[in-house]
Parts: sequence; C-alpha cells; structure tokens
Amino acid sequence: MSVDVLTVSSKGQLVLPASMRKSLSIDSGTKLAAYASDDFIMLKVLRLPTSDDFKAKLDEAQSWAASVGYKEDDVNDIIKSVRAKRRK
Repeated sequence: MSVDVLTVSSKGQLVLPASMRKSLSIDSGTKLAAYASDDFIMLKVLRLPTSDDFKAKLDEAQSWAASVGYKEDDVNDIIKSVRAKRRK
C-alpha cells in the first residue's frame, strides 16, 4: 500500500495522484464513497455491476435456490416470512 500526502484546495477539493488513479482505473466521473471516522477518511471506488455481472449473480442465486429445493412459487411466502420476523 502506498501513502501519498494530499492537499485540500481552498474549494475543499483533493487531487488524487495520477499513479493512484491509473492503478484503480479511476477516470473523470468515477464515483467514490467517502467514509469518515475520528480523524480517518477512507475512499472506496463505486462501480455499478454490468448486465453480465447481474446475470451471473442471478444465475448463482437461482442455482442455490434450486439446490435447497425452493421453487418460484415459494418466493412470496419467503418474503412474507422475512418481513414478519423484522417486525418483531
């Protein structure tokens, strides 16, 4: 892990070093989440899943559901059960 010292501009802006942007594939318009705790700030690159990523996760979920015996008709009952538990 590398450490760089950044300076906050008069407008409250930071410039991430080019090497850091390149290694993390951060381009103009990339969204970052900022977490603050005590005197620490942590930045996390936010990346939306692609349609292929979403399809892969959906396939994984459907495979798991089939492996435990769930059918599509069971979904509404499962949702109702979870919601009822949360209300308690």
